[in-house]
Parts: sequence; structure tokens; C-alpha cells
Amino acid sequence: MKLKPVAIAALSLAVTFSPVVNSPVFAQTQVEAKSPLTEEQAKAIVYSIYVMAYPMVLMDLSTAISTNVAEPGGVSAPINQFANLSAFPDASFDTVVRPNANTLYSSLTYDVSKEPLIVSVPASKGRYYLFQMMDEWTEVYASPGSRTTGDDAYAFAIVGPGWQGTLPDGVRAYQSPTANGWMLGRIETRGKDDYDAVHAFQKDLKSVPLSAWGTDYVAPKGTVNAAQDMTSPVTQIEKLDGPAFFKRFAELMKKNPPHANDESAVDLMRQIGLVPGESYNPSKQPQVVQDAVASAPAKVLPFIQNTWVKSGELVNGWRINLTGIGSYGSDYMHRAGVAFGGLGANKPVDAVYPSAFVDADGNPFDSSNNYVLHFDKGETPPARAFWSVTLYNQDQFFAKNPIDRYTLGSNDPLKKNPDGSIDIYIQRESPGKDKEANWLPAPESGHFSLTMRLYWPELAVLSGAWSPPAVELANN
Repeated sequence: MKLKPVAIAALSLAVTFSPVVNSPVFAQTQVEAKSPLTEEQAKAIVYSIYVMAYPMVLMDLSTAISTNVAEPGGVSAPINQFANLSAFPDASFDTVVRPNANTLYSSLTYDVSKEPLIVSVPASKGRYYLFQMMDEWTEVYASPGSRTTGDDAYAFAIVGPGWQGTLPDGVRAYQSPTANGWMLGRIETRGKDDYDAVHAFQKDLKSVPLSAWGTDYVAPKGTVNAAQDMTSPVTQIEKLDGPAFFKRFAELMKKNPPHANDESAVDLMRQIGLVPGESYNPSKQPQVVQDAVASAPAKVLPFIQNTWVKSGELVNGWRINLTGIGSYGSDYMHRAGVAFGGLGANKPVDAVYPSAFVDADGNPFDSSNNYVLHFDKGETPPARAFWSVTLYNQDQFFAKNPIDRYTLGSNDPLKKNPDGSIDIYIQRESPGKDKEANWLPAPESGHFSLTMRLYWPELAVLSGAWSPPAVELANN
């Protein structure tokens, strides 16, 4: 029996959902696309498409929140305008889990369905920065910044799919696979004393529609929707029922169609009456499809969340993701898991984020204990830009502490041991004045975790030749 391409493409996700549909090889029964679907087939197809759609629906919910302002401020800005974060979050911040205290963000949510958007970047004067560009499916298609374009001032255009025209001289083009997308900028910030210099860089970031290039362009005020739900996108997507989710997905595909390599998934969509570029009404589909759509969120979300928790390889107590981030191909489950756990994740070639929840003996970190992260001489994290270690409490936010320190790394004046090695002391009480330069405070109570950030990692990291050392228990 010869399988259709649609059947083959569905097989991997079918195996994932076999506990749900009780048929890990449902695709092999799905030979005749025009035949009525069985209950198991409908569930497996609908659940598979839910996984594929999850990142784009999450991106859209994020866009609705971040652009719901009249003018730029903090992490929000109207569409096609920069939102510049001016300060690191502190222990009171509880909006986004596992926040960053190493870079200030400059974020731009764009819509280039009508014309390209030209972005001007000032000279960075040796300061590391990265502008990660993602389409609406969360695929990273460009990463202008220190690694790829250097330190000089330059301008580039975000060009939508199918656009034909001429750009100004000297303006390079980055073609977004979708009309909507997100550019997330990370700018190296060496502590609070460095804010003024970073703010000057952010101030000189400009975004202008092509038609306004060379004019005294004044960005329009954004439209504020007073009824907009401003809770986190992950929370909102969990509240979306199946029909609402699929209707929203269909509307998004009108401006943001599937990629060319999604052909098999598109064939699956058609089997449940979902056609890219057209509206979708699940209630007009056969009952088995309606039932599958209704049950999808409750059945699929746990798989997506579990994929994130178990992603990557566990080495020395650190979970490391070195493959597939930012460029997923048809691995829709991996893409959905990353979107759930870290929307905006960049490719490993730009940054790697090992995370640890346990010590060298495999026991969860506990604030009642003292720990040491030891780097032998010459064995600190190999990053061409910089590296850091950040501590999070059991709720995945910064832990309140007497010195307001949440991260330590290569941009800090770490004290070396006589043999050139470095110890980072991870504990709630001071290790003593002579060691406080290397003290990463733990919370007063409860469990905690660590995330290491390596910006512009060297080949030893990307190849897996270097791994973070285990965090050792150091109780006296």
C-alpha cells in the first residue's frame, strides 16, 4: 500500500499523540484524502495542526499586547516602531519568566504587507548587539548585528513576501517570509553605569516606511484598544477554546501563509476543511472534526509544555539546546515547545542558554545549601562577546537579595583564585567580604535555578566540545 505524502508527513506527530488517538500509525490508514475521516484520524490531524499553529497564534497574541499603546514606552510600541527598554528588571518584576540582566532590549513588531520598512542602526563602537528577525511562525531568517554585520552604522530594509521595487542606495534587504514578524534586539549592557551609553545607541535606532525615506518622518500614534486582554500571551492561549484558536489561525494565514516546505501540513489542513488564505468555521465541518477541534487545547498543550521541559541534552546537570532553535523545518513540536518556553529564542550560533535545576549529585538546588560553580583556569564559558550566570527563584523570577545582584559574568570584576581559576559562590548568605565580588545570592528559601548565557559562542560550545561544569554542593 503506497502512502500519500500527507500521510508520511503526519506520521511523526501521530506517534507523539498516540496516547491520545490510540493509533500511532493513523497516517497509514489515511490513504484516500476524500474518504470520511474516522474519529482517530480527525483527532490526529487536528492535534497536529494545533501544534503547527501554536507559535503563530502566540506571536499574534503577543503583538496585540505589545502594540496596544499610543506611543513607544518600555517594552511596548505601535506597529513598526521601536520599543526601547531603558533598565534591567529587578526582583519586583514578574511579567516575563527568566528575565535578562545582561542586555537592554530594543524590540520592533512589524507589518510589511504594504511596503518595506527601513531600519537605521548607529555605529556600535565595539559594543555587542544582535537584532534577531523572526517571521510570524517564529522562524529566524536574519540576525544582523556584531557577528554578521560588524560595528559600523548601516541601514537595512525588512521586505515582505512578493514585494518588488527598488531600495535606496546602500540599503540592504532582508526578506521576511511573512508580512508580520518581530525583530528583537539585544544590546550588551555592562551594568547600570552603562545605561547612558546604551540609551544613546537606542535613541539613534530608526524605523521608517520606504515611502517616507529621506523625509522628516513622524511616526503616527498607535490605536489603543481598551478592551485588549493584557495578561501574558501564554495565559491567553491556554484560555482560547479550540474553535477560536483555529479561526484565529486561519485569519493569520491570510497575510502569513505557510512556508514552501509546509506542503504536507497544508494537505493535512485541507482534510479538515482548513484552507490557507480562507476563513475557517469548524462548526461547518463533519462532527468528528468539530469534536477534535473542541478537544485540541486540553489534549495538546501538555505535550507542547513537556516538549520544552525535556528539550536539549542534559550534561553535568545543565540542559543545553544546540540544535534546531530558530530554524525548525518541519519539526513543529520542537518549534511549539520553544515558543511556549522562550518566545523569541535565537539560533545557537548567536547565543546559547544552558540551564541547571540540579547540583552535581542530581539534587534540586535548595536555598538552605551553599554551592560553588568552579571554572578552571582558561575554562570559563567560551564566548566571543560575553557570558553570564543568572539565578532565578522557584517562580522563575529574580530573587530579592541584600546587594540587588541577579547575575555574574565576564563583564563583572570577578576575583580569581591564585591558580587563575574562578569560583562563583551561590548561597543566600554572604561568603565573606573577600569573596563578595563572586557572590551570586540565592533566595531566602525554596528551590532555585540557573541560566548561563553565552553570546556569540565559540565553536567549542556549538560542537559540544565544551560543557558547563557541574555546580557542586559546598556546605561547611
